[in-house]
Amino acid sequence: MTIEERTAGPVTVLKLRGKITLGDGDTALRDKITALLQEEKTKILLNFADVPYIDSAGLGEVVRTYTTLNRQGGQLRLASVTKRISDLLKMARLSTVLETHDEEADALKSFN
Repeated sequence: MTIEERTAGPVTVLKLRGKITLGDGDTALRDKITALLQEEKTKILLNFADVPYIDSAGLGEVVRTYTTLNRQGGQLRLASVTKRISDLLKMARLSTVLETHDEEADALKSFN
């Protein structure tokens, strides 16, 4: 998995590419989020447009990111989530916790 970082005002946008799985994508995401938090960047948007698959470890990392940001007064949004990943979030009952948006632009507008 690769992560492309850019900023949109106060929001850090992470464009994720590839599978988020145990030992690969989950550690890359964790390392990136840790680095952002050290820079006091607490408004993060994860763009899933190019993520074809996420396993339980990857999902756990997204939840960990949400929890960590929430504790620090930050915010997390997910954008461009595929139907497959959206269905997984619903099955895991995370769709009520994690805020998702169909388009990145809509997700960016949702930050306060």
